[in-house]
Amino acid sequence: MTTETRFTEPGSINIAVGQIPAADIVEVKNVREVAAEIVGILNHRLRHRDTEGISSLFYEDSYWRDHLGLSWDLRTLKGRNSICQFLNSQFSLEQVDLDESSPFRAAQLQSFGGISVIQFFHTFTTKSGRGRGVTRLISVKSEWKIWTMFTSLHELIGFEESVASRRPDGHEQLKGGKNWFKLRTEDLSFDSSDPTVLIIGAGQAGLTLSARLKMLNVKALCIDTCASVGDNWRARYHDLVLHDPVWYDHLPYVPFPANWPVFTPKDKLADFFEAYVKILELNVWMRTQLRESVWDESEKKWTVTLETVGPDGSRRTRVVCPTHIVQATGQSGQKNMPAVSGIKSFIGTILHSSEFTGAEKQENKMSAVVIGACNSAHDICQDLWNNGYNVTMIQRSSTTVVTPSAMAKTTFAGLYAEDGPIVDDADLMAWSMPAELAKTYGQQVTQAQTALDAALLKGLTNAGFQLNHGPNNAGIFMSYLQRGGGYYIDVGASRLIIDGKIRVQSGRGISQILPQGLCLCDGTEIEADLIIFATGYQNMLSQTRHIFGDKVADRVDSVWGFDKEGEIRGMWRQTGHPNFWYMGGNLSLCRYYSKLLALQIKASLEGYQS
Repeated sequence: MTTETRFTEPGSINIAVGQIPAADIVEVKNVREVAAEIVGILNHRLRHRDTEGISSLFYEDSYWRDHLGLSWDLRTLKGRNSICQFLNSQFSLEQVDLDESSPFRAAQLQSFGGISVIQFFHTFTTKSGRGRGVTRLISVKSEWKIWTMFTSLHELIGFEESVASRRPDGHEQLKGGKNWFKLRTEDLSFDSSDPTVLIIGAGQAGLTLSARLKMLNVKALCIDTCASVGDNWRARYHDLVLHDPVWYDHLPYVPFPANWPVFTPKDKLADFFEAYVKILELNVWMRTQLRESVWDESEKKWTVTLETVGPDGSRRTRVVCPTHIVQATGQSGQKNMPAVSGIKSFIGTILHSSEFTGAEKQENKMSAVVIGACNSAHDICQDLWNNGYNVTMIQRSSTTVVTPSAMAKTTFAGLYAEDGPIVDDADLMAWSMPAELAKTYGQQVTQAQTALDAALLKGLTNAGFQLNHGPNNAGIFMSYLQRGGGYYIDVGASRLIIDGKIRVQSGRGISQILPQGLCLCDGTEIEADLIIFATGYQNMLSQTRHIFGDKVADRVDSVWGFDKEGEIRGMWRQTGHPNFWYMGGNLSLCRYYSKLLALQIKASLEGYQS
């Protein structure tokens, strides 16, 4: 959650806050025994395909969140009747077992308003795969019921990842007299074959998916228009440092080393991406652009024309025929530049935040206006002030603000921390909560964060900065999922606002750009030599239309925001266009969802219904 992305179309769907059940307050002496008993009953009824008996184990207003475990989709079923109907139509679950390999063993929690919850990790097996999940039990009228169940597919039976005990032998170079370097060069060139999957974009989304597909022995090619891997981060503004801690940002298979800083500088991350590609032997073509794409409905394949520009300016065209295409061009689309009258009359410099590479030291106190009040706007304002500018921030609507220390003590505590569990366990725990209940939990976390940041938030309010606490007061993570922005993780700009070093004009839009500044809707005029629009980006669909044209874009469903069940629309799942997928998000989302998308693509290639 590093840069601001404010989607302008097609909008987000709100998900209601979940209700806390009226559960018994009990003290359990043997938590594992209770969990094992529920699992035993569940397995007995699974063997007898007793869907009504299985659903009767669930609390009336329970949730079953499923990520590919029971169907080839991301689903959240709410209520005993919905769960029963779903099982009748998708009965593939065969066995559930307690998972005691994780430090998250069966335990009793006092959470969600003080009700008693027994929580345990479990493994499961279906007809086609294996997975892991989390179950939460509550006591209702002295009977333990399943409140939430989460099943997330981990691997396909017979098509497991080529890692650990299934790692390659290394003697492949002896075949045909070719050494590793020769084989690697041939693999990267695709001279005698086509990639099965073509990935557009070599940021964290494209690279994590490439890595996941490689471990499933799926031939993937990742292309990007930048000159070098990591340039999409190097090109960002000079002082950018990730706002999320290192434990939250690990990439699959190659975690950050133990001496890595808590918050990663952009150029350091870019260098890590370059190393990531080399270590995992990912097939990446830089300076390469998709020029044309045609989908063949009968053959279920794409024909794609690629153009690669050499360092000397030479151009090479190549036609490839992948089965699947993944758009991994970032979590957003085209930059959002509001249409404001008078822009052409301005005698200074006007930029979008994506074009801002950093401020240069000023001796004569030039004036800068930044339009926007989320992460990018704050970082840019701070950079400008540090380099001698008079800075004014235009805050058109309220913003959620939280400090990294408050997040460390709440959101990330016990999960993404130095003494936390392995990241796969943390991810499983984090994604096990249905969206409705995640909002309820988010409200509690936000209350705790607000208390921890009380002095800072009061100072911002006194400075005229308008605050909110996210959708339904559920905090920044829900702002990220629903809006793609709307928040600031404070790394210093808030103090500059409180101290009056960065001036704020809140709650007022822009009427027009003047030759030497701008005029707000209330008539206030502000002088400026530099104006930066930190106004975010359009939806990913706008980029689809730009790259692939209307024929593809018109078949794609809505992207981002919640669907009616509380899962993210269009991302990491079927999009509405055959064999066309979206991959995006911050490093944490890419780490988790890259596995799910890779499994769907592999399942499709191997003839599973997906």
